[in-house]
Amino acid sequence: MGRLLNIVISLIGLILLSPVLSVVALFVKMHDGGPVTYRAKRVGIRGAIFDLHKFRTMVPNANKMGGGITVLGDKRVTPIGRFLRKYKLDELPQLFNVLKGDMSFVGPRPEDPRYVERYTPEQREVLSVPPGITSPASLHFRNEEALLSGGDWESKYIEQILPRKLAMELEYFPSRSLGGDVRIIIRTLGGILK
Repeated sequence: MGRLLNIVISLIGLILLSPVLSVVALFVKMHDGGPVTYRAKRVGIRGAIFDLHKFRTMVPNANKMGGGITVLGDKRVTPIGRFLRKYKLDELPQLFNVLKGDMSFVGPRPEDPRYVERYTPEQREVLSVPPGITSPASLHFRNEEALLSGGDWESKYIEQILPRKLAMELEYFPSRSLGGDVRIIIRTLGGILK
């Protein structure tokens, strides 16, 4: 998906979804009075670090209470946060990332710098394209946190899930097309509505 198309669609999306964004922001704020959004450091194209925007789904200062990945039954997730995560509403502020140019609609999901440091030279090829809101791997691992349970969740993520995600991204993006990207977006929306 080209940059101009990303700009146009993200602008339209922000305008059309502004009532939803406002309502979600209000509910997050009313729940515990904490910040409405959360900014996470992520690695973008060519290794550039950027702030990924999300609606906050965890208690304030959750990053000081546990790991950087949410696991099954994570106590830091608020009740409103569980709802937002289930329907992917917490991802809506990433439209601002797309508008700014940090991200695209379709691209490898941006990863935490701690895990990017572990990439092999081949895996680092995913950094040659802009990260995205959705991708083949994010569709496949839509319920990723359900796979991460127990005390060894980080090892499981690093050794099993992350390599599979990267392999899927590397398989798709060298031969991506506008039609393929549109199909991924439709499948993503279908999965949310389902």
